[in-house]
Amino acid sequence: MLSNIRIVLVQTYHPGNIGASARAMKTMGLTDLVLVNPRQFPDPEASRLAAGAEDLVEGARVVGSLTEAVSDCVQVVGASARLRSLPLPHFDEPDEMARALVAQASQDPVALVFGRERFGLTNDEIRCCSHQVSIPANPDYGILNLSQAVQVLAHELFTAWRRRPDSGYCPSRPAQERQPSREQLGHFQTHLSRVMQHSGFITQPHARTEDQLEALFARARPNRKELSLLRGLLASLESHLPNA
Repeated sequence: MLSNIRIVLVQTYHPGNIGASARAMKTMGLTDLVLVNPRQFPDPEASRLAAGAEDLVEGARVVGSLTEAVSDCVQVVGASARLRSLPLPHFDEPDEMARALVAQASQDPVALVFGRERFGLTNDEIRCCSHQVSIPANPDYGILNLSQAVQVLAHELFTAWRRRPDSGYCPSRPAQERQPSREQLGHFQTHLSRVMQHSGFITQPHARTEDQLEALFARARPNRKELSLLRGLLASLESHLPNA
């Protein structure tokens, strides 16, 4: 679905903005970058500011017109800070745009178009679009850098995609933040019970203390790293017990 979403940059003036936009795209899972008559490209500055997204810069397609860039797209949204008199549907909220574009991208290519750093898209270029979108900002100073605008709207697209039931999105977590298995919890409970008995904390064979502590740790839900710390503490205490 995300592979069907194309980012189009029209006549980008600074090559560094191409690299920074590619970086913004890659962090949000977007990979299709098309450049319309960039002023200076390829350029080392574009690769330098890509900072890990050089593959998107190297794979970017360069075309001669916006019409060519979006010819196969069924929906084209032009990002514009200025309201136009052209009778195009306008998304007042970026999240509305993102949901619509992502839904359409499940079957066909779509595009999100950004204009020049200095004055955006021309009226003729807006006419190549099916919709417009603006980024709500401070009315006294609503100016965003090109790559910032790409980042904001790319994030909206990624959010709309990952919230779909069919996205299959699963955030990666460090191993130590994962919940322990039942086996690991069982080893911990056995270790805790052994230390409590050897230390004399439990003197009755059927005391409810163990059940209460087990319930306590079930509510606390320690992750694997925290459980490892507790096991280390028990091992240290155990080493100082007589006949341990």
